[in-house]
Amino acid sequence: MARVVPETDAREPLSAGTTALTRSAYRVSVTETTHQQPPAAPRGAGAGTRSPEYQAARSTLRGLRQDLFHDPFAYRPLPPRRTDGPFVRRLSGRLRSAAQHLPHAVVGVLALIALMAGALSSGLPGGDVMALLIGLLCALPVLTTLVRPVGAFWLSLAVTPVVALIKSGQGDWPWMPGAFVGHLAVLVVVALRTRPRTAAWMWVLTGVYAFLSDGVLGGSYYYTNSAPMMVTSAFALLVVCLWHVRRTAQQEVTAQQTVTAHERSRRTALEERTTIARELHDVVAHHMSVVAIQAEAAPYRVENPPPELERAFVTIRENAVAALTELRRILGVVRAEDYEAPDAPQPTLADLDALLVNVRDAGLRVEKVVTGAVRELPQGVELSAYRIVQEALSNSLRHAPGASARVEIGYVLGGLGVRVVNDPAPAPNLIKPSPGAGHGITGMRERVTMLNGEMTAGPTDDGGYEVAVFLPVATVNEGDA
Repeated sequence: MARVVPETDAREPLSAGTTALTRSAYRVSVTETTHQQPPAAPRGAGAGTRSPEYQAARSTLRGLRQDLFHDPFAYRPLPPRRTDGPFVRRLSGRLRSAAQHLPHAVVGVLALIALMAGALSSGLPGGDVMALLIGLLCALPVLTTLVRPVGAFWLSLAVTPVVALIKSGQGDWPWMPGAFVGHLAVLVVVALRTRPRTAAWMWVLTGVYAFLSDGVLGGSYYYTNSAPMMVTSAFALLVVCLWHVRRTAQQEVTAQQTVTAHERSRRTALEERTTIARELHDVVAHHMSVVAIQAEAAPYRVENPPPELERAFVTIRENAVAALTELRRILGVVRAEDYEAPDAPQPTLADLDALLVNVRDAGLRVEKVVTGAVRELPQGVELSAYRIVQEALSNSLRHAPGASARVEIGYVLGGLGVRVVNDPAPAPNLIKPSPGAGHGITGMRERVTMLNGEMTAGPTDDGGYEVAVFLPVATVNEGDA
């Protein structure tokens, strides 16, 4: 309940019959009346409350206007045919170039058929001139579909009564043979070039023209071919619409497959980077542990070390321990739920011989060739080289069962070269190649990119496969040692 506070107006004196309480009550009453009054509806607000039937009809007429009435004679030339299809791709260069204009040739053939149907079916007193005129009128809308498809439909509707009037009561009604063939060809070509909704509207307008011509203009004709036209065009346009639906579905599936492949590749790269991060954690943690231990033991190796040196070693050890703590946190982030830390140390190039023994036991004949002066490399480089050789040999086992492989390790100035090449699988082979998911090459590239290296992978001339990698290693000068 609102509380009314008496309020006096300093500008008005209190009269004998008017009190401050009375004026206050009047103000409260006016205010409440003003706020309780509903706001007036804006003009045109009723337009959004139309019935669903009205809105559906309005949307339908809007579609009709957009498809057939909005700039119907716009210039839209028929584009060349694509030559990347499975059939056209196998043709020679000249035939493939000619196949680009196959749709134009088909439209030209349809126009020729309409011309012949219109000219040969007219037995007029004018002779060949009138017959040729009727044939040209029937073929003109078909040729117009090459450049102005929607306008060709309207032109075909306009030509149909003109041809009928020229023949002056002779032949079928309302579509003479040439006009029948031409209009049916126009419907199909325009439907192929537009969309199913346009095809439906063309069929409806064709039916409207047939109804008007039979009921208004066809009084002297005992037989009309409107029903054959409507039935034939309905089946033809239905086939075109189904083709449109199938083509749209294929495009959507292709687009979805492209997006899926991109996401799968991205996810694969992330998984490989996570695996690399887990493996390199042990390498980095080992080096940081060595730094911490040496920093703690260094002051005891010097007799009477100065306080500044002791504080420096303490700082080094504290930083090394802090780095180890952060590394464990990072490993906790990238570790999967089912990840188990390996008990054995990470492999290096010294463990390649054991790997090759396992591969030979699996059925792959492999040999190893080492060139250059063998030296100890950074553990991250040796781990990556080992994993690259391991994955390359796994791919050889998977894609070329029964073949032989060769592993080449080259110690060169400034880096390490790794090359794994396998021969093609033997022709009579009982073991079928098993397709992979493509993770192996992705993992190799991620490891090489991490070390700023270079990698090439691809088939060889004899049908085998080759993986070549170069991993740079920074050289230490004698003056910097």
